[in-house]
Amino acid sequence: MPSLPALLLAVLLTAACTPDMQPSPVPPTEQAGQCGAPRLQRLVGQPATVLETMRFGSQVRIIRPGMAVTMDYSPDRLNIEIDGAERIISVACG
Repeated sequence: MPSLPALLLAVLLTAACTPDMQPSPVPPTEQAGQCGAPRLQRLVGQPATVLETMRFGSQVRIIRPGMAVTMDYSPDRLNIEIDGAERIISVACG
């Protein structure tokens, strides 16, 4: 049977290996659509080629399957997500 100090040490070492259980930060709500996403929802379901003729006034990030993207939140950045069939599946600020 293990001694009490050895058992306490094992518990402390195990606790030190668990991830921090604090909730991840939630991005602020879209304040009046700072990036313009609400008025561009009509793009969802459209082919990605419609973007070729459009002009955007703010920073735009087009996200395709498997593409690496940063997790930082920028309320004035427009994110347009495209699926494997080259269709727009999401338009959001961030």
